[in-house]
Amino acid sequence: MSAVILGAGMHPWGKWGRPFVEYGVAAARAALRDAGLAWTDVQFVVGADTLRNGYPGFVAGATFTQAMGWNGARIASCYAACASGAQAIDIARTRILAGLCDVALVVGADSTPKGFFTPVGDRPDDPDWLRFRLLGATNPAYFALYARRRMALYGSTAEDFAAVKVKNALAGSLNGNARYRRTTTAEQVLASPMVADPLRLMDICATSDGGAALVLASDDFARRHGASSPVRLAAVSTVTPAFPGTVLELPNFATDSTAAVPPPERTFRASIAHAAYEEAGLGPGDLSFAEVYDLSTALELDWVEDVGLCPPGEADKLLRAGDTALGGRIPVNPSGGLASFGEAVPAQAIAQVCELTWQLRGMAGPRQVAEARAGLAANQGLFGHGSAIIATT
Repeated sequence: MSAVILGAGMHPWGKWGRPFVEYGVAAARAALRDAGLAWTDVQFVVGADTLRNGYPGFVAGATFTQAMGWNGARIASCYAACASGAQAIDIARTRILAGLCDVALVVGADSTPKGFFTPVGDRPDDPDWLRFRLLGATNPAYFALYARRRMALYGSTAEDFAAVKVKNALAGSLNGNARYRRTTTAEQVLASPMVADPLRLMDICATSDGGAALVLASDDFARRHGASSPVRLAAVSTVTPAFPGTVLELPNFATDSTAAVPPPERTFRASIAHAAYEEAGLGPGDLSFAEVYDLSTALELDWVEDVGLCPPGEADKLLRAGDTALGGRIPVNPSGGLASFGEAVPAQAIAQVCELTWQLRGMAGPRQVAEARAGLAANQGLFGHGSAIIATT
C-alpha cells in the first residue's frame, strides 16, 4: 500500500487582512474539487497549527473541520514551526498506510503581522524569546549570519545572492498563486535597502497570508475512484538533528563540543534530505526539480548543497550556469519559492507539495519542468524539525 495525492489546492499568498480560516477553507475546497471528491468523503483531517491566531490556530484541525461543516471525520492538529505542514502530511500519510482511513485532508493557513516574525508571548525561559531579546537575533539577522558564513567559506558574493532573487522572481511571475509576480534585475536587488548585512530587502522573504491543502488517499481508493496515475508520496522525512551539532542553529546560541565525540556524518539539513532519499530509494540524480527553503537568497544556495544537488560550495556554479533556472538541468524553486510567496508558516511545506503535484502532473503551465518524474521539497522548522518530501509519478 502507498499514499497518493488526489488533490492540491491553494489560496493565493498576499496581505489580505482576513482570518486565516478563510484561506484554509478556500484551499481545502480547491483541493477537494481537484480530487473530484465531496467534503463528506473525507475521513481524517489534519490541520497545521498557527500560533499567531489565538485558540483556533492552536487547534487547526478542528477549526478547519468546523468551518467546512462537522462531518464526523477524525481530526488531528500539529505544530512544528516551519515544518508544520510536513508533519501534518506525515500524520495523514501514516494513518492511510496503517489502513485506518482511505481519504485524508491536510490543511495549513496563516494570517501574519507586518514585519518579521517575533516570539509569541513574553517568556524569559523560552529560547526563541531569548535569541531575540538577549542575542538580538531577529530572523533577518539569523539569515544574514548564514549568508556571512557562506561568503567566508565559499566566496559567494552579493551578486550571487541577487541572481537567486532574479531567478525566483521570473518563476514567480508565472505563478498565479504567488504574492510577488514581477520580474526583477540584479541591479534592483543590489539597490534595495540593506536590512542585515549582507542581505538587502529583496534578498529576504516577506511574511504573508495564504493557505494550502492536499487530499491524500490510499492507492486502492485512488484506483476505485478512477485515478489512473496519481502522484505518489514516495517519502516524508521529519528527522531531528544528531549530536553533536557543529553548525549553529538558532534559537541555540552555541554548537556542541566535538572534543570527546566526533561530528556526525551529515549536518542536520543534509540529514533531512538524506533520510527522504533512503526511504524513496532514490538519489539526488533522480530528481527532476526541487523546492527548497529560500528564507533568503543565500539560504537557497545552502539548501541546494544540503539536498545533494552539488557538493558543498558549488551551488553558485550551478546558479551561474543556469542549471537551477527554469529550463535548466535541475530547476530549483520553479514555483518562485518564498522569494515570490513569503512565509505563511503552517501552509508553506504543504504549498511546496502542491507545486510538486502540479509539476509531476504536467499542469504547471509556463513554469512547467519538462518531463518531470520526481521532485523534492525541503525546509526546516526551528527546534530541530526536519521537513523533506519526495513525490514521484
